[in-house]
This record gives sequence, C-alpha cells and structure tokens, in this order.
Amino acid sequence: MKLTKTLMMGAAFAIAAASGAQAQNLRGAPGASQAHPSTYMYEKFAEYLEEESGGSMSLTLIGPEVVSLTQIPDGLQSELINVGNLLPLFFPADFPRTNVAGDMALIGRLSHAMALAMTEFVVNCEPCQQEFRDKGMVFLGAGASDPYVLLTTTPVRTAADLQGLRLRSGGAPFSRWAEHFGATPVSMPVGEQFEGMNQGTIDGTMSSIVDMLSFRLVDVAQYVTTVPLGTYHVTSNFTVNQSTWEAMNAEDRATLVRAANRANPTLTDRWGFQLPEAARNAVDAAGIEVIAPDDALLEASEAFAAADAEARISADELAGQFAEAVEKWTAILEETGDDPDALAARAMEEIWANVDLSSYGL
Repeated sequence: MKLTKTLMMGAAFAIAAASGAQAQNLRGAPGASQAHPSTYMYEKFAEYLEEESGGSMSLTLIGPEVVSLTQIPDGLQSELINVGNLLPLFFPADFPRTNVAGDMALIGRLSHAMALAMTEFVVNCEPCQQEFRDKGMVFLGAGASDPYVLLTTTPVRTAADLQGLRLRSGGAPFSRWAEHFGATPVSMPVGEQFEGMNQGTIDGTMSSIVDMLSFRLVDVAQYVTTVPLGTYHVTSNFTVNQSTWEAMNAEDRATLVRAANRANPTLTDRWGFQLPEAARNAVDAAGIEVIAPDDALLEASEAFAAADAEARISADELAGQFAEAVEKWTAILEETGDDPDALAARAMEEIWANVDLSSYGL
C-alpha cells in the first residue's frame, strides 16, 4: 500500500513537471506512531496543503521508523525532512526561552486556549524566534493536550491520600505540584510508566487520560482522579527547515502557513477531545473507578496552580506574556467554542495576518 502510494505520487509529480507546473513535494515527519494524535494532524495537514495550493504542493509522510520524535532536530538539520513535529521540552538546553511557557503548565484548563496562546507567544517572542533561527528552523504553530489527571493504583480522594505516593512526573511544574501535596515525583520516560506501575516502582502517573490507551495503562491503573493538573502545550507542530522556507516564494510560504494554521487545531481536537473520550469509554469498560476529588483538594490544587503561576511571572517577563496570551484566548474561546475551523480562522486573523512572511523565521 505504502509503495503503491509512493509510486503514484512519484508519477503525479513527473506528469506535473513535464507540463511545466511548479509542483513541490515536502517530506514531513510527525515523529510518532499511527495511533498518536500527531500523525492524525499530519494527515490533515497533507490534505490542507493540497487544497490551499490548488495541488501544486503536497506532503509525503515519513514514519517514526525513519525519524522519531527525538530525531526531529537531526532530520530537519540534515534536510532528510522539510517539516517536523518538534517538542521543545525534549530539548531544554536548545529552547530555554520557548520552554518558559511549559513551566506554566499548571494553569492549563482549556486545551485550545493553551495551544493558541502558545502559537501567539512564540510567533511574537523574539528570544524564542532566535532559538529556532539558531537551529535553522521556523515555527508554524502549536497544539495542546487535555488537562492531565491522576492515574493511580491506589485511590486519591483527598489531599491526605497523596502523602507518600510516588507519581511519575512529565516535567518541573508537575513535580512541584506533587511535592506540595507530599507526594514524591519520579522522573521517568512516558513509555516506562506501564512497567513502573505494574511492578510497583511508582503508584501512579500525572498524565493525560489518553495514556490509558496510548500506553495501555488501562491494564494496570485502578483509579482515575479527575483533579486538573494542567496541559502539555509546548509543541512546534510544523517546524520547517529554514533552507526550505528560505527557498520558497511569498505565495508558497503563505500557502504553508494557511495549511499549518488549519491543521494546528486538529491536533488539539484529537489530543484534547476525541482521544480522551475514547479513553474514558475504555476506563468505564475496564471497571476502573473514576474519582471526583473532594472540594478541599480541588480548591487547594487550584490555589497552588495560581500561586505557582504568579511565582513564574514574577521571575520572568516571558511567563507574564504567555499568561496574557492564555487570558486572551480563553476569552476568544467563549465566543468561538471548540470548533477547529472557527479557531483556525480566528488564529489567522489574530496571529498570522500580522506576520511579515518575507522576513519571518529568517
């Protein structure tokens, strides 16, 4: 199937070239498996790119067996791929200013607001832009997960239940939250949390409920506690190789931006809404108990998240800029709702319409 598709695309390109058309085929890497929301997003991106270009631009998907998430920077810099799904949190030394937004994870409640705030933040953050330029990359937008919750092997109903628990943490904000409530954060790759819970090395994880399916935690977790812990939103969904971007004319850059802008909310829709619903259905089918934490824990968690954000804002003006963007997009969401098409249109109006693509990313 893949070979047939490749041959067909090659034939189409040859026909276009013979007829004098300026067809351009890009190589894009979502960096993850077919089940991951980033692959869904890249499939949508391929559709939108052909639509927006009238067929003159297309995308060939490069699978994780060739370029995985951790190999995206190398793939871009070697020009093995033209576009890749970069996760700056994987590379903290290379993107310290961009990752300031990640340190604000605990305020994440509305997935689309966090994703669009991240997009606007990076587009207008000169230190962030410099980090991408230094790596020969161009940023074209972000997405976000659903708010993380507790997936555990022991019930958590109150703050007291957190005392002494060993919880897998995906980053500093979540570690701070765990420590505040007397739990021990454990730094562990996301792919190892199944074995950690199965063997009792950890008592649970602070994760998206989607991990119940993505990493089969539905087979080891016994409880889900729906205390909102924040989002994963520091993504660079369509990171373009700078040489590719520089070689494009203004029309092709604008086409690429329009396609990426349409595809960005599809990641959030998939990661923040579609897959969580499927995971909740799997949780119900498995008989896993879903716990609504008591009001005292919810209030204490919200208070800590607010205090943590204030501490970050006091320490770094970029954190304040990101918080302002979150407020802005939270208000916009009250008008638009969660419809990806409506949000893409608003993002074009609020963000990309104000960008000079002749100099952006260069």
